[in-house]
Amino acid sequence: MKYRLQFNPGEVAYKPQLLTDAIKVLISVNFGIYLLQSVSGKEEVFFRLFGLVPNAFLSELMLWQPFTYMFFHAPFYSSVGISHILLNMLGLWVFGRELEQAWGKKNFLKYYFITGVGSGLVTYFFQIGSDNPVIGASGAVYGILLAYGLLYPNRMLYIWGIIPVRSMWLVIIMGAIAFFGLLGNSDGISHVTHISGMLIGYILLKRKWSWRDVWFSIRKKTIEFQVQRQEDKSIKKKMIQKDIDLILDKIQKVGFSGLSDAEQSKLYEASKTMSKAGEKD
Repeated sequence: MKYRLQFNPGEVAYKPQLLTDAIKVLISVNFGIYLLQSVSGKEEVFFRLFGLVPNAFLSELMLWQPFTYMFFHAPFYSSVGISHILLNMLGLWVFGRELEQAWGKKNFLKYYFITGVGSGLVTYFFQIGSDNPVIGASGAVYGILLAYGLLYPNRMLYIWGIIPVRSMWLVIIMGAIAFFGLLGNSDGISHVTHISGMLIGYILLKRKWSWRDVWFSIRKKTIEFQVQRQEDKSIKKKMIQKDIDLILDKIQKVGFSGLSDAEQSKLYEASKTMSKAGEKD
């Protein structure tokens, strides 16, 4: 999966579509699930089953949670209210449209889910034993923000429509907030999910390898290990055979009774080893 990080000098930027295919689907699914959880009145049940609960993820084999937690958001009656889903979907819409146009729908969705699921797994390792569900698309959205800042570092944005800031500086500011949030007291926000979404996104964008290269390297090392193992077995077998030949020569000269206890034991162990090898063959 290849991602472009910069336009070539002189290349003209294009106006993003109002709604691209992947963005349309993601926003629709998120709001659809939010409506479902709201009208059900069973938010806690949904969060325990489909949010990321570190204490239940592996112990109760809820292996789907690092994927499904991205589609659930804080209920409207909570302290953050509906702003949780509104801000996440706004960030996805503002920054995601141009990325999807630049990368294509398939690569955009790969990046979105790798950063979202990856940040969920990192959160799990940082919060092992916690019973508090982690919910929200923030990990993936922070990954999207990071990518936007790298692809369009000098793009001027306006916070609240009035404060101008370049996109790369916005990435730095949001990353700093997440980092210092990790160091501060718990505020009910999973800052580790935010910052890990950015870090995973950075690794994906800056990597010099492909998944095919990784698979080829693993396969190569596996074959080399198997070959070396066979060579070691062959050498060991030759050494055993040499010892047996020497013992058999001695038996021809002095008889079996002339063998020492060590030689008799070696002959017995060698015969067992050779017998097992013959059965495998």
